[in-house]
Parts: sequence; structure tokens; C-alpha cells
Amino acid sequence: MASNSIKLYLLLILALVTCSKAELGELKETSMTIYFQDQYGGPNATVAQILPENPDGHLSFKKFGAIFCTDDLVTEGFDVSSTQVARAQGVYITSALDGSNTHVLVSIVFNNGEFKGSTLEVQGASAQFERVREVAVVGGTGKFRFARGYVTFETIHINSAANLAVIQCNITVLHY
Repeated sequence: MASNSIKLYLLLILALVTCSKAELGELKETSMTIYFQDQYGGPNATVAQILPENPDGHLSFKKFGAIFCTDDLVTEGFDVSSTQVARAQGVYITSALDGSNTHVLVSIVFNNGEFKGSTLEVQGASAQFERVREVAVVGGTGKFRFARGYVTFETIHINSAANLAVIQCNITVLHY
């Protein structure tokens, strides 16, 4: 009797694994470069400091425990007037006592083009004052289901007069 139960159990596991692989398709690699248009001040700011509040309106990225909320425009090209492909929505927390690292929790929500309706979830420590910062892609939805990989962020342009930083985001992910 026990032997029949084990055989049935193994058959069920095999059926589940087979069905799961059939629905997912083949594992693919996707690489792309997109640009975060980070408006860090003024009336159209896309980054806000949540804690601690700064009465003067200046962002204090180096302060341990500082929390920021973001909803950046993401474009396919460097210029802010380039075609919008997504929004980068999430939070950054300055998580190193010396202010050198932030913890990044960002959803790249694609709202145009080939990946419209899909998301990539970016999470991890970011050495915020390094020229190039690497953070993990820990998941995704839609065309990026079960995504895993990494992104690199590089601030390639700052216009202090316009309170605008352009951040190049290079993405490499494996997904189904």
C-alpha cells in the first residue's frame, strides 16, 4: 500500500513540474538601456524626502535613515522629451551610517512599447556615490515573469538649474 502511495505522489510531482514548464516556455535573456529622468526639486519633482522632513526643501541623501519616495519618468533615450517607456516607482532609504549606501526598492512599471503592462522589481544596496552602481533584479511580471538579473545605474547628466539628473539604467535579466 505504501509503495502505491509513493508512486502516486511521484507521478503528481512529475505532472506538476511538466505542466509548469509547459506554461512558462523557454528561458530568455533581455538586455536594454533606459533613462530615469530624476526631477529632484521644483514644482514637478519626482523625488520627495519623506523622513526626516527638511524645512528648506533640500534633499539630504547622506543622512542615515533618510527615506525618499520616487516616481521618475523613464524614457528610451537620454533626452527628457524622448519616448516614455515606463515609470520608476519606489523608495530609497539611506541605510549606511556614513551615508554611503542606500537600500533601493523600485518597480520599473512599463507603460509603453514592447513591455507595456510588465514590471521589473529592483532591490538591494546601492553605493550611491559611486559612478556606477549595481543592484539586483529580484522579480517581474508580465513579459518579465520570474525575472532575475541585475541593473547598473550611472548618473550621466546633472542640470542643477533645472533640478534634473539623468540616470542611465542598463538592465540584463533572465525571464520566461
